[in-house]
Amino acid sequence: MDADAARERLAARQEVLLIALVAGGAPPEGFDPARLRVQAQALVAKRRRVAAAHHPWLTEALGPPRYAALFAEYARETPLRPQGSGHADAEGFEAYARKVGALPAPARWAFLRRRR
Repeated sequence: MDADAARERLAARQEVLLIALVAGGAPPEGFDPARLRVQAQALVAKRRRVAAAHHPWLTEALGPPRYAALFAEYARETPLRPQGSGHADAEGFEAYARKVGALPAPARWAFLRRRR
């Protein structure tokens, strides 16, 4: 197998793994599905922490347990984009929380007023 074909094969396998980790895709051949689920959950938790750091008022407005559950729903429906940022993800989560009716409109402003 030449080097170009090997690179293409590796890239295709990496894409399948990435889809399994961040978009709920089927586990690639040779990977333990249980371990992939644990890693996928860890990646969602990291994403949740980064979003919370950008918009801490969301955690306060929803409460930590509801924030975690709602963010997990959001993450399942909205895979992180390759060029995405934590701030963009926090903005996307805020929009999602509003769309599903979980977030009262004045929550952000009440939080910001208390921070002054």
